[in-house]
Amino acid sequence: MTHTIIFDTDPGVDDAQAIALIMAHPEIEVLGLTTTFGNVRVETATRNALLLTELAGQTIPVAQGADYPLVKTPHPVPAHIHGADGLGNQTLDAPSGQAHELSAAQFIVEKTRERPGEITLMAVGPLGNLAMAIALDPDVVNRVKQVVIMGGSAARGGNVTPLAEANIFSDPHAAKRVLTADWPLVMVGLDVTLDTVITPDRMARIAEGQGELGKVLSQSYDFYADFYRSAIGLDGCCPHDSCAVAWLIHPEFFETVTGHLDVVTEGTAEGQTIFAPAERQYVSDRWSQTPAVQVCMKVDGEAVSSWIEKTLTSSASA
Repeated sequence: MTHTIIFDTDPGVDDAQAIALIMAHPEIEVLGLTTTFGNVRVETATRNALLLTELAGQTIPVAQGADYPLVKTPHPVPAHIHGADGLGNQTLDAPSGQAHELSAAQFIVEKTRERPGEITLMAVGPLGNLAMAIALDPDVVNRVKQVVIMGGSAARGGNVTPLAEANIFSDPHAAKRVLTADWPLVMVGLDVTLDTVITPDRMARIAEGQGELGKVLSQSYDFYADFYRSAIGLDGCCPHDSCAVAWLIHPEFFETVTGHLDVVTEGTAEGQTIFAPAERQYVSDRWSQTPAVQVCMKVDGEAVSSWIEKTLTSSASA
């Protein structure tokens, strides 16, 4: 089975790992990368996306998108986590390629018109590009095969505020539009990504298996792992964005719950994802007015980590 995807991304160390995954896996057809602000400004995200594809010897369109949230004033990029360049402060050559002539939102709209019912949108950064695609053409929600979001948290709290996950907090108004739209959506959030770890020995084997791209992945990993070590005492890093790719190929590694999502857009809970499981009874039905979605709640983290390593060290992985 081939999964045809558009990968919306803000690379970013864990984004770079996920981009390597989607390029390496034989069952994934990548129609394009669309870039957004988040871990870095969008120009840097676009540069990184172009560079990563070129290092892998692949020609994949990269369409540049949102550089600001829909409403709020952006916070500074998290240079202490991903580096000022998003890849751990490496000295890298500029890519030879250029961004696609269409904006990210236009690219999503046009590709889903060309191949209705075939494309999975995978979004692993702030959700402005998907929100703008809905604004450009509301019927896009009827043309996608599914939407897979790396972001949010149903029960684990936040990682940039006590309540909010980084991607949702970066643009909560866009997230509200995307997570409550009437399209088939799966949220792969902190509930499962925090239970998945790439250890240093795994990363060493991945780097060896990825050639020139592996060198960039390894050095960016070292920077990212230093943050995890100092912040929470973890020996390794959580491959947040790669977990979304793992769900696409191996949903059996995850336990999902059907329910309804909403996003807090203002106040001290800004960016919080609110999840109401469908089987729960509440004092009113106000939390179940949005379309039903799937939220990943549990994961076999070791199985995901092993699969990531297998995919990135073997050209015939599945």
